[in-house]
Amino acid sequence: MQVVDKQDIKLLELLQENCSQSSAEIAEKLNMSQSPCWRRINRLEQAGIIDRQVAIINRVKLGLDLVAFTTINLNSIGRQNMERFEEAVKKLDEVVECYTMTGAWDYMLKVIVKDIRQYEQFVRNHLLELPMIGEIHSHMAVTEIKNTTELPLSQQL
Repeated sequence: MQVVDKQDIKLLELLQENCSQSSAEIAEKLNMSQSPCWRRINRLEQAGIIDRQVAIINRVKLGLDLVAFTTINLNSIGRQNMERFEEAVKKLDEVVECYTMTGAWDYMLKVIVKDIRQYEQFVRNHLLELPMIGEIHSHMAVTEIKNTTELPLSQQL
C-alpha cells in the first residue's frame, strides 16, 4: 500500500469535494506553494491513488429516477459461469455497480434506469437472457438518504 501523510489526506479530501479546483487553489487551502502541491497531486496520480477525475451528474435531472438493487444467484457456481456473468454485466450500461457477495446472494447490482417499466425491460431483455442466472430479486430504492463518492479518508490519519 502506498504511504500517504496527513497533507496528502487533506489534499485528497479537497479533491473529493471538488476536483475542478486548480493546484493553486488547493495549495492556498493547504498553506503550501503551488509547485509542491502539483507534485503531490502528480505523485498520487502516478501511484494510482487518484484513479481518475470525473463529473458527478445529477441522475434525477436527467430523468433517471429509479435505483434498483438487484440480487442474483447463479444456477451453479463455477469459474466459467462467474467469468461469463461478470463479462456480460460489464457491458450493461444500466448497471453502475456490481459486487460479489457473501451470504445468501452471489452478486448484487446497482441498476439505474428511468422508471419501473424500463427496469422491467432491462430484466427481461438483458438479465433473463443470461443462461447462468438462476435467481433474481429486485429491491427498489424509495428515498435516497445519502449518496456520496467521497471515501472516509479521516480513517487514514
